[in-house]
Amino acid sequence: MVVCVCPIAADVGVGVLKSGGNAVDAAIAVAFAEAVTWPEAGNIGGGGFMLVANGTEATFFDYREAAPALATKTMFADGKIDFRSHQSAGVPGTVRGMELAHKRFGTKPWKDLLAPAVKLAAGFPVDTPLAKRINDVLKDPKTTNAEFRRIFGREWEAGDTLKQPELAKTLAGIAEHGADWFYTGPPAEQLEAEMKAEGGLIRKSDLAKYAAKERKPLLGTYRGYEIVAAPPPSSGGTAILESLNILEQFNVSKHPRHSPETVHLLAEVQRRAFRDRAEFLGDPDFTTIPEHLTSKEYAKKLAMTIDMGRATKSESLAGTIPITEMGGNTTHFSIVDKNGLCVSNTYTLEMNFGSRIVVRGAGFILNNEMTDFNPIPGTTTRAGKIGTDANLVAPGKRMLSSMTPTIVRKGGKPYLVTGSPGGRTIINTVLCVLVNTLDYDMTPTAAVDAPRQHHQWFPDRISIEKSSTSADLVVKLKAMGHTVTESRQGDAHTIRIDPMTGLFQGAADKRLNGKASGY
Repeated sequence: MVVCVCPIAADVGVGVLKSGGNAVDAAIAVAFAEAVTWPEAGNIGGGGFMLVANGTEATFFDYREAAPALATKTMFADGKIDFRSHQSAGVPGTVRGMELAHKRFGTKPWKDLLAPAVKLAAGFPVDTPLAKRINDVLKDPKTTNAEFRRIFGREWEAGDTLKQPELAKTLAGIAEHGADWFYTGPPAEQLEAEMKAEGGLIRKSDLAKYAAKERKPLLGTYRGYEIVAAPPPSSGGTAILESLNILEQFNVSKHPRHSPETVHLLAEVQRRAFRDRAEFLGDPDFTTIPEHLTSKEYAKKLAMTIDMGRATKSESLAGTIPITEMGGNTTHFSIVDKNGLCVSNTYTLEMNFGSRIVVRGAGFILNNEMTDFNPIPGTTTRAGKIGTDANLVAPGKRMLSSMTPTIVRKGGKPYLVTGSPGGRTIINTVLCVLVNTLDYDMTPTAAVDAPRQHHQWFPDRISIEKSSTSADLVVKLKAMGHTVTESRQGDAHTIRIDPMTGLFQGAADKRLNGKASGY
């Protein structure tokens, strides 16, 4: 089964599985297909994480973008660098990441896995969600890149054919010659020329030096389930394990899922996990990550600071972090093959359509992932800006990410595969899906469809999704001292494997688009 945002890509993945490929083969095919069919976030010009596990083994592929050699710690401090500019792009990692995963787990020829993407780039029918997303971004006056407008610039309707010949040529080259061709051949030269022409920082030497990395996943437990989570430079796995460890100190299901008591408890847990995220988490090759963050003992101490009747003021948790007065887009897919190998993959361009810059001659969209670094050293604000040392810009450093690909195992077998887009909300979207499934025994569809909530320490507020109970809930949360806003949150494409029957239950998130495709 494959569950992802794009129905075409989901069917591409299932086609690989039907032909005898494994979950990683399918993931590679889906990732390259979505680079064509979901250009808002699918990419070869961005980066991400792939978590791979079966019942007993697990590994993690880090292909997060990195800062170029010309980047400096204070490059964003004056606020003058446009987040849609060439300077905002990090060194892309997706192609190297897919290559590394293929070397470790691939069973089908690399060229065969890219063939569907090459064919789709020659032309594919646009559906209603994609037409709307492209039309919306073209209406934005900040979408100024001439090449982007040349390729996408028209009024799109469902059924129109989107042709990307330059991207097709680039994908065909990667298929024929491998990832080295992308990082040292013509695309590298085209990207450097693009950067030099527009004041960007990436050079061919940055591309040649870039390496995807295989890391050990974080492992934890929650009420008898094993949680396989993303390690740094993802902040997601650490925050998820810290949150679950705190929740384990409470009888969560004592109250209804969307009762004031449960929403309050989750918000207090989220507040504390995000406070620690701000101080401690960054690229582990540059920053030492404290081991206590995911320990049960530390969680017990944090649980004791939660007042079940009153909201904690976020500023009271700041500790050594000074607070000042100053005031995206990603996609996830989940795959399980017939042998129980699971892939949870989240990758991104950062904002929707990334920098909205297409590399001339190469046809791919650049990320604007440099914006995920802390912009102003020493400046952490009540509005949500973070300025702690762990995630400041440095050449070759990978920016901290909230992407949270997650796999749950039960009794030594895969049980749940999930993840989501949504910037910092990703972590709490995944947390909500886990609580819905593991504490409240919801079906995958119910767990994914249920209203979500988010608290990220600063701004000091709960964001909840609107539901039939929202009005009364908001009143009660405010009485407890919370500030409450409403907003949509993520799209958590999820698969659950029924431990009794072995049936794969796929849930494509209704909030955006997608398909659970299987056989």
